[in-house]
Amino acid sequence: MGWLVFGFIAWLVGWKLNSRLSHRPRTQFTRLAVPVIFGLTIIVVWECIVWGLKISPVLLPAPTQIAQTFAASTAILWEDFVQTVLKGALSGYILGCGSAFLIAIAIDRFPFLQRGLLPVGNFVAALPIIGMAPILVMWFGFDWQSKAAVVVVMVFFPMLVNTVQGLQDTDAMQRDLMRTYAAGYWKTLLKLRLPAAMPFIFNGLKIATTLALIGAIVAEFFGSPVRGMGFRISTSVGQLAMDLVWAEIVVAAIVGSGFYGGVALLEKTMTFWHPSQRR
Repeated sequence: MGWLVFGFIAWLVGWKLNSRLSHRPRTQFTRLAVPVIFGLTIIVVWECIVWGLKISPVLLPAPTQIAQTFAASTAILWEDFVQTVLKGALSGYILGCGSAFLIAIAIDRFPFLQRGLLPVGNFVAALPIIGMAPILVMWFGFDWQSKAAVVVVMVFFPMLVNTVQGLQDTDAMQRDLMRTYAAGYWKTLLKLRLPAAMPFIFNGLKIATTLALIGAIVAEFFGSPVRGMGFRISTSVGQLAMDLVWAEIVVAAIVGSGFYGGVALLEKTMTFWHPSQRR
């Protein structure tokens, strides 16, 4: 009972602190403090509920147990990180987003491609990843190449659609002004349309960050060498080592948040002129 009372008190304290901070002027400190306090409150309440209700570690390990497993398994977690993120997710992300960007330029240059490629892309995007992953694993093998192929399929269409939409964002008056300067297609593209499309392009890149990690992990459930985050989660569930499963989930959450945050920071640097970046 003492654990539950302590958890309830921690929840009240966290609620009160965030309520006070939310009424203060929006500063860098408050933007960072609110999510940190919220996250710490969840962890403390989680710990108290597990110990207070005596929940089995097989069902839900305590955060302290997950932290101990994390510290004791850094070598395994790093090996899985390299296999899944650096080899599978990142390579697929670069290939998928890069090819989607180039094809979007081709679609913009030759409008007939828009009527032919976009419906096909829409069809591919609607295919369930659970169905495509085992096929791509059989085609490209059990190593990271098949995981990269799954990631390419997942990130290609969101990036393509956002880039095409961004390239069409300029209005007729802006394009007519470029023509009065005797600017051809490529100069108009570089000087006007690509800068105007940057918010759309970065929107596609941010969507693809989460899809890339999900695709690489899911693909490893259908065949992988004896390493990788998806492989480790699958085998650890079978061994009832749920603390290691949660440690892998923590790594995935940290990597996904950092990846998304890095792209968002790059967007803020490159599109500082856009109204969405002004405060």
